[in-house]
Amino acid sequence: MEIVKYPSVEAVTEAMKNDEPMLVLISFDGEKAIMSQIDEAVEHHLLLMKCGYKDTDIDKFFRIVLDKSGADWTFVCPPDYKNIPFKDKRIEAFYKDGFNVISGFLNDIGYLVGINIPKRYRRHMDVMKNDTY
Repeated sequence: MEIVKYPSVEAVTEAMKNDEPMLVLISFDGEKAIMSQIDEAVEHHLLLMKCGYKDTDIDKFFRIVLDKSGADWTFVCPPDYKNIPFKDKRIEAFYKDGFNVISGFLNDIGYLVGINIPKRYRRHMDVMKNDTY
């Protein structure tokens, strides 16, 4: 996995050492990650633009806010994720893929922390719950 550290490797390394909150974007295919200290980047879509992407590319990345206490996943499944037409199956695939890709990234950077989906993003989980027996 290629990891882009904005604004520099040194700045991100220092922020991680000081356990500052980090904004992280990880491509859906797990090939690329972008990370920055939260005060430097402010928001995920701004971080994308600072790294040369269009802000509309946000729907190509898993988004987390990370520190040594855990990773909060901004769980927003794009309506065209993997071109899966059924919302429940699309969200299920996004959930499984996200945990795999995000866990791999966390392992790569040496953060063995839990992945949390904050309550405000759990409304998507209701779609999956309605399918259970």
